[in-house]
Amino acid sequence: MQYRNYGKTGKKVSILGFGGMRFAEIDNHDKCVEMMVRAAQGGVNYFDTAPGYFETKSETVFGKGLAELRRQGLPYYVATKTFQSDESEIRREIEASLKRLDVPAIDFYHMWCITSLENWRERKSKGIIKTFQKLKEEKLINHICVSTHLIQNNIASLFTEPAFEGVLFGYSAYNFKTREKAFDVTMRKNLGAVIMNPLGGSLIPNNPELCRFLLKEGEECNKENAVKAALQFLWDHKPLSVALVGFSNKNEIDSALEAMETYKPRTDEELAIAKANASKCFEGVCTGCSYCDNCPKSIPIPKFMDAYNRIVLGETKQDIYNQLKWHWGLSPDLAGTCSQCGNCENSCTQHLNIIERLEYIAKNSIASNG
Repeated sequence: MQYRNYGKTGKKVSILGFGGMRFAEIDNHDKCVEMMVRAAQGGVNYFDTAPGYFETKSETVFGKGLAELRRQGLPYYVATKTFQSDESEIRREIEASLKRLDVPAIDFYHMWCITSLENWRERKSKGIIKTFQKLKEEKLINHICVSTHLIQNNIASLFTEPAFEGVLFGYSAYNFKTREKAFDVTMRKNLGAVIMNPLGGSLIPNNPELCRFLLKEGEECNKENAVKAALQFLWDHKPLSVALVGFSNKNEIDSALEAMETYKPRTDEELAIAKANASKCFEGVCTGCSYCDNCPKSIPIPKFMDAYNRIVLGETKQDIYNQLKWHWGLSPDLAGTCSQCGNCENSCTQHLNIIERLEYIAKNSIASNG
């Protein structure tokens, strides 16, 4: 296993992290604990969960797993999160998290799911930063972190908050253009940088052709190789601290560990070439450059195009709805307010039929159809 600095905290974290949001059998605690032990034996020391995963069951499982890691003398750091903003609500939630996790303090505590700068300003006005600083002074948390789905300049501006020691954001081989600017800030501010959704949810495993630009000549373009290549592509980013993978079973852990064991870093020049070749594999897939983000109706078009990617790649209307609701916090009905002015299509570097896609979302989403 390879380890990197988590920003300026002095912590050394494994570049492969364990995400607790995808357990296949969450009620089988023994199996879940076995998974955590297997990962730790392979060198993973970063374990991430949240009270919202499986309605607190993930934190409960983590509590049992971390206890077993302590019993076996296996080192770990634990990360969790809060949606709350008011001090009383945050304290109530962290007390419950500490009890479920069976730890005296959270190593990396996140202000969870910042979906817009307006949302961030609202939560900040409620004193969330001061509350986190108090929790740190009281040694209930060790490091102040933030989790976000923002893109481009918005994500860069969020990460300049002086209190932050680490950040968690989505980044993968298929949408790296949307959040590359985040790494500029993490380097300049010396922040820990943890990547979530490293496989684009299910997009990369279900569409291995997306990663053809990362495969070696003659290498078969299948699910296993695509997952391996996608993880190794992320590790090539030097500012990255951890690529966080949500594991369903032990086989997935073994595959990720094998990808780590065979990892040979690209040079900066080789990484730049790989990125330049990416567009050849993304025909019809919005890569999130955000040049279309100029809607006079204030429709966040890049977010809607990200959701529509599910249709381009052969997934379902339900997948569009799930992406909008759970990843972006948006209602598909907003797509129906499009005035068809054409600003977005005129700005699109890929010449996508954005207006048609918005109309499809508005007419066919699960929410719109009731």
